[in-house]
Amino acid sequence: MAIARAGDEVSGRPILTAAETRAAEDEVFATGITVEELMERAGQAVAEAVWRCAGAAPTLVLCGPGNNGGDGYVIARALADKGVKVRVAASGDPRTDAAQAMRARWTGPVEDLADAKGAPILVDALFGTGLARPLDIAITGPLERLAEAARQRIAVDLPSGIGTDDGALLGATIDYEMTVALGNLKPAHRLQPAVATMGRIVVADIGLNAASALVEIARPRLPAPGATDHKYTRGMVVVAEGAMPGAAMLSAMAAQRAGAGYVVLAGEGQGGPAAMVRWSDPLATLLADDRVGAVVVGPGLGRTNAGALLLDVALASGRRLVIDADALVLLAERRLPLAGMPILTPHEGEFARLFGDLPGTRIGRARAAAAKTQAVVVLKGADTVVAAPDGRAAIAPPAPGWLASAGTGDVLAGAIGACLARGMEPFDAAQAGVWLQAEAARIVGPGLIADDLIPALTTALVACG
Repeated sequence: MAIARAGDEVSGRPILTAAETRAAEDEVFATGITVEELMERAGQAVAEAVWRCAGAAPTLVLCGPGNNGGDGYVIARALADKGVKVRVAASGDPRTDAAQAMRARWTGPVEDLADAKGAPILVDALFGTGLARPLDIAITGPLERLAEAARQRIAVDLPSGIGTDDGALLGATIDYEMTVALGNLKPAHRLQPAVATMGRIVVADIGLNAASALVEIARPRLPAPGATDHKYTRGMVVVAEGAMPGAAMLSAMAAQRAGAGYVVLAGEGQGGPAAMVRWSDPLATLLADDRVGAVVVGPGLGRTNAGALLLDVALASGRRLVIDADALVLLAERRLPLAGMPILTPHEGEFARLFGDLPGTRIGRARAAAAKTQAVVVLKGADTVVAAPDGRAAIAPPAPGWLASAGTGDVLAGAIGACLARGMEPFDAAQAGVWLQAEAARIVGPGLIADDLIPALTTALVACG
């Protein structure tokens, strides 16, 4: 499996599973750092984040029996050193040597979780990375009661009751104002439904140095054209127009605003910007032009024989492809072979039609689909996952929910097409397009429709220069 590293053309911070996090910690321990020293780093880092967020407000720290609870005792001690009125409540005695050592360094009383009274600030250090079973009612009951009493809730590493690797909810559903990830992001920090409960997510540097095949999608580097560039070096994109011309127009305009130098809308429709090149001759003739850098096929294509013929032409062209919407349905129905590592952009319904009921997490399913098709798969949704055939994958940070609107997928396909046409590798181009669309949505704000994203893509693109 290939490893994506922070600093690549698009890739952002590494995202480590529970097992990978333990392996990264073991590498630190191999250098001579002890578990207690790493725990001290983690607790001090979280305490600093809590202090910056909540100041000197009275704070209740909840400690579990494992090392996450050990972090909690350090947090309590560090906040007390800052003058904060801190109380500690525990769900049981510490069970690990390191947690016991940190409990011994806490000089204040330890209340029983079941009997504890609330405080304005709640720090949840009950359970963190590695939880794989639902929480007991003896934990969820007091946790929910204390969370309700708090003005701000802060989770250590992960909220208690969250599946680290799949983002599943295994216990109480509590909304936190902030989650402090220890050392690195975990899949649950970017997967729904878990991420919706975490509030602002900050990563505390505790000295882990790990690379991963899974990363966060970050702002891409898309430099402005230079003195020697021209419209073709910036990328020529062809968008195939079918039964619903408006969808193809959205894709074509998105490709223009996302940086393509030459965009051709191939079909019989009319209208659009004066800078949009129209083509009504056979699509195959256009795609014979070696200057074509990417073809977007699917938005508004239709599922008739006419749409299927356009898809066949695109697949036979040998050009770099973005396959979306109706073209994905046609692929599923006809089981057509793919070549040249196209980019597929299904939402959950289209994904199920293409690949059936694949087992595993959302990340695992996307990876399996990419390996099966030898394509880059963009599994769209509130937690969009991009996967490459070689095992690399990336998760997008949460995007505005207003993107749940007709036509926004067409805009995404066009943005990806522009990035692909400029020469980016398919995995990078897919990530860049996802980032541009989400940033455009943030720029537009509430109530957006797909058309609003087009001009906002320009502003998003400027941020990538």
